[in-house]
Amino acid sequence: MDATDERVEVVVPPAAVGERLDRFLGGLPAVGTRSRAQQLLLAERVTVDGRARRASYTLRGGERVVALVPPPPPSTLLAEALPLSVLFEDAHLVALDKAPGMVVHPAPGARTGTVVNALLHRLGALEGGDPARPGIVHRLDRDTSGVLVVARTPRAHEYLARQFRKRTLSKRYVAVVHGRLAPARGTVDRAIARDVVDRKRMRVVREGGRAAVTRWEVLEYLPGATLVALVPETGRTHQLRVHLASLGHPIAADRVYGGDRLRTAGVSARVAAVLGACPRQALHAEALRFRHPGSGEAMEIAAPWPADLRALVEGLRALGGGHDPA
Repeated sequence: MDATDERVEVVVPPAAVGERLDRFLGGLPAVGTRSRAQQLLLAERVTVDGRARRASYTLRGGERVVALVPPPPPSTLLAEALPLSVLFEDAHLVALDKAPGMVVHPAPGARTGTVVNALLHRLGALEGGDPARPGIVHRLDRDTSGVLVVARTPRAHEYLARQFRKRTLSKRYVAVVHGRLAPARGTVDRAIARDVVDRKRMRVVREGGRAAVTRWEVLEYLPGATLVALVPETGRTHQLRVHLASLGHPIAADRVYGGDRLRTAGVSARVAAVLGACPRQALHAEALRFRHPGSGEAMEIAAPWPADLRALVEGLRALGGGHDPA
């Protein structure tokens, strides 16, 4: 044990029975993420009742878990004075209305100009989770707008992350998709895996992959398109976009999953022109319901529709012929 290591010792509670060891460790504030937990396990810096265990070890409850956690490396993240739309803020968390085109945290190809860079300038520091993406509990794709909640403390990060893992919070999105999505409500239950050819894309698979479930409800039928509410029950990469494309109704202007190539199929030139004018995938994270990490009270954060989504819907309505679902 190095003198700078933090010794973390915890007895596995009944609520964690059946959970993987790496997932449990990642939920501890001193560890912060599952990927960091896996690194500690590979380095044999974790014992369960005095024995080294694999990341996949299933917890039985009552075990004594000891982890030797080295200090995080010095942060190289830059604080930047970037505009942010704040929906809610207190000592525990910040809820933002993320603008389309903004990346959530620094990554290869996007080291600056991110939400994290902007928050570091606004708040001075963020704690909890991966030091490379401090405070980040969940993400939105670059071109998806809407509600994004960021933790300000390790305790808040762990509390919010647990709700995401346990699926005890609720997310609601709205999207405009191509064609007439029917029936008016339903569920997609199709596993998702990374594409074997293009590693930046995801795809639906029959075997393997990770379970993914999305519920939908049609809000309005528009000329050549459908306005739909989406509730993901899981949180896989690109899940909503992949699931809708798998139904034959890709999200309008989604250039990765076919929302641009299909815009002229079977629709009038006027409809195609309106759909084609949308500058990015027509997907918006409208609301997030969760329990506050400080008070434990239920709260809901909602983000208004951005101008480009309003323009798309109003432009299609102006063509006439749309109607509410029966």
